[in-house]
Amino acid sequence: MIVESETGLLSAFNEAGVLAPSDVHVARSVARLSGATVDDDVLLATALAVRAVRTGSTCVQLDRIAETVADRGDGATGDLPWPPATRLTAALAASELVTGAPSGPLAPLALAESADGPLLYLRKYFRQEQSIRRILDERSATRPTVDAAALTAALDEAFGAGDDTGYDRQRAAAALAATSWTTVLAGGPGTGKTYTVARILAMTETLLGDDIRIGLCAPTGRAAAQLQSSIGEYSRTRRRLHSDPTAVTVHRLLGSRPDGTFVRGAGNRLPFDVVVVDETSMLPVTMMCRLLESLRADTRLILVGDPHQLVSVEAGAVLADLVERDPDETTGVGPPQAFGSAAALDRADFTDGERSALTRGVITLRRGHRYGDRIGDVAEAVNAGDADRVLDLVTGDGDRPVTLVDPDDLDGVRGSVVAWARDLRAAARTGDARAAVSALRSHRVLCAHRDGRFGVAGWSRRILGWTADDGGAHPVGGAWYAGEPLLVTANDRAQDVYNGDSGVVIADGDALAAVFERGDTIKRLHPSQLADVVPVYAMTIHRSQGSQFAEVTVVLPPADAELLTRELLYTAITRAESRVRIVGTPDSLRAAVGRRVARASGLRTRLREVGGTTSDASGT
Repeated sequence: MIVESETGLLSAFNEAGVLAPSDVHVARSVARLSGATVDDDVLLATALAVRAVRTGSTCVQLDRIAETVADRGDGATGDLPWPPATRLTAALAASELVTGAPSGPLAPLALAESADGPLLYLRKYFRQEQSIRRILDERSATRPTVDAAALTAALDEAFGAGDDTGYDRQRAAAALAATSWTTVLAGGPGTGKTYTVARILAMTETLLGDDIRIGLCAPTGRAAAQLQSSIGEYSRTRRRLHSDPTAVTVHRLLGSRPDGTFVRGAGNRLPFDVVVVDETSMLPVTMMCRLLESLRADTRLILVGDPHQLVSVEAGAVLADLVERDPDETTGVGPPQAFGSAAALDRADFTDGERSALTRGVITLRRGHRYGDRIGDVAEAVNAGDADRVLDLVTGDGDRPVTLVDPDDLDGVRGSVVAWARDLRAAARTGDARAAVSALRSHRVLCAHRDGRFGVAGWSRRILGWTADDGGAHPVGGAWYAGEPLLVTANDRAQDVYNGDSGVVIADGDALAAVFERGDTIKRLHPSQLADVVPVYAMTIHRSQGSQFAEVTVVLPPADAELLTRELLYTAITRAESRVRIVGTPDSLRAAVGRRVARASGLRTRLREVGGTTSDASGT
């Protein structure tokens, strides 16, 4: 859309598709409310800072704006009158939007110098990043005092006796969590993150007593429910956790109010001795800031997630920033006591970079337990950006667990989808809930977006046609039928179902029931109790985060699609346990591997504010 009343630089960038009308209007409003005289360069920079947040970044890298916009495919950028970075930086440093405006002492923009060059922020996000940095540095300046013998005994109880011939990373992660105020537990699917968390909690109870208070949370209701299920299953089958923690969303943990504020904060801390955040890759910078401000200094924080997955739809990629943070720009007190002597580290398979990360409380689990090595090989090649390696692994003769499928030759995909629907109907019609949910997760079609022939809508129509030809039921007039796969689209705490949950309708005597898997239990509801639910014949890759299926079919859009990124492809591939079919062309696969999610942030390096009126970093 074009803002017809706009002129100058903003008009050129709006017409080219770089700036949305909202970017232009907000920049104009900021300039008008400041009461300052704002030249075209600063006005453009303001609009680009607004655009940065809209597209997931917390700031703008001023010396590579055009490159970043081109990477995203946002409009035709080559002929635009981009101001030189030096001129733009100088104009901003002298601007009252940075130094303080006549309308008041608060400046809406923040300019900072970093190892990545000059960065421009909307001040809210600069303060949030600075608050995160300050709190993490304060927490890493000391370590909890833990008796070494007691720690060894607690680890042996949770994991079994240690092996002197090697170093178990899961055990090492637990030791790190015991001796650090903040631990980042990273790793891909199947590396045992939730397994490790359950044992960390058991170990912590052994060390600190059964009356410790544990907070479990995740960014989404579905992720929280899955965390609860995993911890509960361990508690029931292995070792009862006396505190019996309940997992909730991060918003609920912090006491979100309808007006967007929170009960918890620096003036009202959380009461927990240990807080675990699962699926941290989906946590935006605003929520991470509020969470850290709400913690007591003596609370152990464990952040769990996969930094290579798709990140939050809001601004920030905090988990990836913390994992990749420059060790020279952080504070710390040396290696944790948990790893004992240098000889113990010598037995470990940590690289030099990983050993440095340990001082920041960061550990990455490597060995996968969930999917086959070949799927892991493809995922690693995708992460490395090695398109040639990826294509070599997914094409050619032989039975491969990951294959590239020609979009014009879908017989194999059709056979898998029809077999999935047939098994689902058979189990559902007999009323076998366990068999039905098992069939439901045996296969899933994943798309990059919702609409169009390459999206969920187009593929759902295709799948319905395939299953109808096979004698499958079709929804008629909105009526439910046994074997209908369901996707919950909104949280409903009263019914204990959450946005992204998948279930299936089964026969229940003469009636019907909707069933959802919860670890080793089945959640059963009447379909009429589900207020926000749709049939799920295909789903977006973003919604699939945190889920696992025996097989997945990944539908790639054309090579020029903005959503087609390395993180998207990695997330889709790693949803599978045994087989992946990638429907797309070699060009679209190369494009996905070669394009990373471009999110600018200052969290990975230390910053120095330029020209600001205040260095306060405590507000949000």
